[in-house]
Amino acid sequence: MSRILLNSLVIMSAIGAAVLAVSKTVDFSALKDSSEKRERCYGVVRAGKNDCGTSTHACAAQSEVDGNPESWIMVPKGLCDKLISGVRRSNEG
Repeated sequence: MSRILLNSLVIMSAIGAAVLAVSKTVDFSALKDSSEKRERCYGVVRAGKNDCGTSTHACAAQSEVDGNPESWIMVPKGLCDKLISGVRRSNEG
């Protein structure tokens, strides 16, 4: 085999292996359902599980106490109203 053909074969095999690895680890069905409406739900987040920042910290996973009224998490629309102590802010979503 020529050197160019052999190099092409090795490169194509590496690309194929990468595509196979991604297809085995990514849940594409979860990506498909992104049309579902979501909303922020405040006051139900466990410590370290919040989605984004508040006045006391800059970003996700930094909430220090369970049920912090400023910390929020994205939930499917309508679920927050069903949770005990869940507060949906009317000006969001």
